[in-house]
Amino acid sequence: MRVLVTGGAGFIGSTLVDRLRDRGDTVAVVDDLSSGRRSLVPPGVPLYVVDVTGAWLARVVARERPDAIVHLAAQIEVRASVTDPHHDATVNVLGTVAVLTAAADAGVPRVVLASSGGTVYGEAALVPTPEDHPTRPASPYGAAKLAIEGYGHAFSQHFGVATISLRLANVYGPRQSPHGEAGVVAIFAERLLRDQPCTVNGDGLQTRDYVFVDDVVAAGLAALELPAGVYNVGTGIQTTVVAIHDQLARLCGRGASPRHGPARPGDLRRSALDSDRIAHACGWRPQVTLAEGLERTLAAIGEEVRSAAPGA
Repeated sequence: MRVLVTGGAGFIGSTLVDRLRDRGDTVAVVDDLSSGRRSLVPPGVPLYVVDVTGAWLARVVARERPDAIVHLAAQIEVRASVTDPHHDATVNVLGTVAVLTAAADAGVPRVVLASSGGTVYGEAALVPTPEDHPTRPASPYGAAKLAIEGYGHAFSQHFGVATISLRLANVYGPRQSPHGEAGVVAIFAERLLRDQPCTVNGDGLQTRDYVFVDDVVAAGLAALELPAGVYNVGTGIQTTVVAIHDQLARLCGRGASPRHGPARPGDLRRSALDSDRIAHACGWRPQVTLAEGLERTLAAIGEEVRSAAPGA
């Protein structure tokens, strides 16, 4: 299969590219390198340094003519969407429309979209939350992710592009950036390894569904064969932010408690996903426990910290 991965030099995208290559697929990457790293793209994989909102995207899709596009390029920070909703909508909504349009024009039969199970439902009445629960996004980021699902459905109906939207839980793992707002596991891990204090937003008792990147990539591979529709991808397990800090601190041999800062605007109190739909559709279920995933993430970030140390 020929697969084009947008955001393929980033955290999830580069991990997906590796798995596609491992199974013998032909892969190309689109990434503007605003947050992705060229070094994460394997040798021999074409990298198009292109903004998905720009005119060059359609030319790349027409040139590659993939059997499927996995669209992971995005603005990923909730707080940034609150500060600048116009930019968030430009990247996440208009960028997705550009990808879908390019796919339709080039005859690409399938597009996989990365939606957000952590934000499209808002404060859900039922946790773990199934796909048929009402959607009430509490942030512009969540609203944008819900909008791209709607565009995906429309393109499936009117342009013959089978679109699969994966509502991802809180993804973590090796290659996640510890810089910026998103990715509390990576942020805490790096700070603890450097023996620096960690800051928890609010009381830290807000819950999230932490799903390891390898499990998310497995869902992405399965989506290349799934019927068009919306699928949650999570573990169904709620874990507090404080618990994440404490588990990482124990693994690092640190005893310090985190500092507490103000709660973030648009932050949900609790979130976890019911992923039975994708399990019934293709047998996907998460394989990596939180304890194992944290150990693997900490080991990977530890290597980066050591390699960046003076004299390393």
